[in-house]
Amino acid sequence: MNFRTILVHLDPSTRCPERAALAARWARSHESHLTGLIPTGLHDGVIPASAIATGMTDYIAESADYLRRRAEGIAREFRQGIAASGPLSYEVQLVDGLTVDAVVRYGHASDLVVLGQSDDSNRGDTTVHGLAEQVLMEVGRPVLVVPSAGEFSGVPKSVVVAWDGSREAAVALHAALPALRGARVTLLSLRHPRDEEDAQRLLLPEVIQFLLRHGVQARAESEVTETGIADALLSRVAELGAALLVMGGYGHSRLREKILGGVTQQILAQMTVPVLVAH
Repeated sequence: MNFRTILVHLDPSTRCPERAALAARWARSHESHLTGLIPTGLHDGVIPASAIATGMTDYIAESADYLRRRAEGIAREFRQGIAASGPLSYEVQLVDGLTVDAVVRYGHASDLVVLGQSDDSNRGDTTVHGLAEQVLMEVGRPVLVVPSAGEFSGVPKSVVVAWDGSREAAVALHAALPALRGARVTLLSLRHPRDEEDAQRLLLPEVIQFLLRHGVQARAESEVTETGIADALLSRVAELGAALLVMGGYGHSRLREKILGGVTQQILAQMTVPVLVAH
């Protein structure tokens, strides 16, 4: 099992180069083929008011031309970044369809999808907010979400896996196996004081042995926290100096939380390191 094909979403945002560079580093480390996907924004993009000269008689044609030229510029920068950093098997795909649909469709032919954290810095230039959350529930592949701030070099050597014995956590753990090999892995289980410890549900010794059979050495931590689970998880990630967090995308009964559980939503909003999440 490996990430043979990695898909990275490329857009006009200021964080796109960092996201593309991280995806390329992962692709080189895992000997993967990298696909740079660039939705032009023809169906769901926002065109800055200054982009189209006043007095144009065919605004629709001028807008489509602007979006195409912008996408080609993103593709050119992506190619230049790869060329500057060494050989890599890669391709670029420009698509005019809805961004979510395009990422999900191409994601089905990938092992890992790399997306950016929601970021309001380009609010005037894009309407696709919460892209990671939408794609995660449809793509059927692990999603690596890159924070909207910070620099992240290479493949992580220290990883925290959020573990509660659930189906979603098990799916995320299995999906992350290629990223866990060679890293210091901490299997972290958190609970509130009022919650009863359920060793039978966690099966920590068995999970540790499962990982060992896959060439992953891990240790387990079980902690009781008075704070929120998401806050405690992010704090422990910082304390351990982890460069990657692995977790499941959880569903709940309420309509809003049916998409992603509250803990997952909070992590994706406050993340400080890349998060590999699967549903």
